[in-house]
Amino acid sequence: MRYVKRQQAERLRFLLRSFPAVLVVGPRQCGKSTLAAHALPDWTHLDLERPADLAALADDLEGFFDAHPRAVVIDEAQRLPEVFSVLRHVIDRSGRRGRFVLLGSASPALMRSVSETLAGRVALLELTPFLASELAGTPRAADRWFWGGFPPIHALREARARNEWFSAYVSTFLERDLPALGVGLPARRLRTLWTMLTHVHGNLVNVSDLARSLAVSSHTIAGDLDVLEGAYMIRRLQPYYANVQKRLTKSSKLYVRDTGLLHFLAGLRRSQELTTWPKRGASFEGLVIEELAALAVRQLVRPELFFWRTHAGAEVDLLIVEGRRILPIEIKIGAAVDRYAIAGLRQCMKDLGLRRGWVVSTARERRRLSSGIEIIPWAEVASGQIELL
Repeated sequence: MRYVKRQQAERLRFLLRSFPAVLVVGPRQCGKSTLAAHALPDWTHLDLERPADLAALADDLEGFFDAHPRAVVIDEAQRLPEVFSVLRHVIDRSGRRGRFVLLGSASPALMRSVSETLAGRVALLELTPFLASELAGTPRAADRWFWGGFPPIHALREARARNEWFSAYVSTFLERDLPALGVGLPARRLRTLWTMLTHVHGNLVNVSDLARSLAVSSHTIAGDLDVLEGAYMIRRLQPYYANVQKRLTKSSKLYVRDTGLLHFLAGLRRSQELTTWPKRGASFEGLVIEELAALAVRQLVRPELFFWRTHAGAEVDLLIVEGRRILPIEIKIGAAVDRYAIAGLRQCMKDLGLRRGWVVSTARERRRLSSGIEIIPWAEVASGQIELL
């Protein structure tokens, strides 16, 4: 498969101009190593999953960094936690920028090591699987919704091979990756929960219901969800609160982040099955949210994502917030959008004093629906050429 240009490559170079080190995190197999290899071809690359590279670094950490004071990429950095304290001294001796890139799957040990030893010295960059906008204009674009964005999937052509890859990925993640990251949870329980979350996808999370179904405590389920979220497998949107006189929901909404994993765990094996799947609309909603989340990171300063919902049932799928600026977005599958479909959006804009809102749908062209509300075609979002706030 030919290399797909990653949108985060430019941000990686930008961060290296501002920080001594950059930590690139994301789920396994999302393309972190490939990104570093193409963005930084002249750097020294070490992969700590290779015994030879691990030994070369572990045998004499200080000696290695004396010999390689800059332009070093360390893949799977969490496998050698002591590297972080040595890096701190190496960085502080010179204070130069753009010296090191660390790659790793999120783990409690990794994030703790970075926060404790490299605070203020390292920038964090999240890499997702392929976005729709990264595959735009390629033959793979048509597969992005059903099959998700993991790069190895798009190197395979047959549905059976892709399903076998997902099966191996889920098993490896639960049985090998999590224990290697220091997470000792029962693989069978976590797989059952992960599968159950395909029914929750796009809805409010009721931790107590999940706990009862699995015959464990709510505290246990809350911890399991934290693990899946920390590993970039799920996204939890928090409700947006403002100083308005309304009762707002306090529960979070949950999404399985990669639509390919969502569909596989839900039992879908062929793209045609998505057409009649009852949660097709929720699947599309998750697809759009992930694309907009990545777009917000590229365009805005410290964006935050929320949803909005009152106890009376008025709801908006996504709020993108940058400081005091807010863009409410409703997501609808299908081209037809009437005034009843945007009642929640209107209420949200009124309550929050907003003059602008979007409805992202599968419509063919952008059009104004009413004062301040525009219908934005999904194809325009998926092109990556759209401005948010």
